[in-house]
Amino acid sequence: MIKIERKLHKLDATGKAVGRLASQIALILRGKNKAEYLPHIDGGDMVLVSNIDKFKFTGKKIEQKVYQHYSGYQGGLKTKKISEMKPEQILREAVRDMLPKTKHRINMLRRLIIAIPGAAHKADKAK
Repeated sequence: MIKIERKLHKLDATGKAVGRLASQIALILRGKNKAEYLPHIDGGDMVLVSNIDKFKFTGKKIEQKVYQHYSGYQGGLKTKKISEMKPEQILREAVRDMLPKTKHRINMLRRLIIAIPGAAHKADKAK
């Protein structure tokens, strides 16, 4: 049996593009930054992201990018612009789409901690 040691990585989102930050987070959550990486084992670390209200969007994504969800029923297409979403929703959705669509994705997303501005977080209180 393999012993997995999980570390806490703290990332600052100030001035970073959402997609580049999300790909960096997904890499750490999967454990691809470790030498003992195995694709069938969930060996990733925890990630704490701070200052998410200060990340940036390139181009005209704030006005033009649309997230869609279809329920399967007639008239069930729901659309939402980035300007209508909260920053933590945008980042979580971007990271979720970059992780593999396996049973490990749920556990990987649980290790993503997004520090909401103005609120003290559990990871900060622990230290």
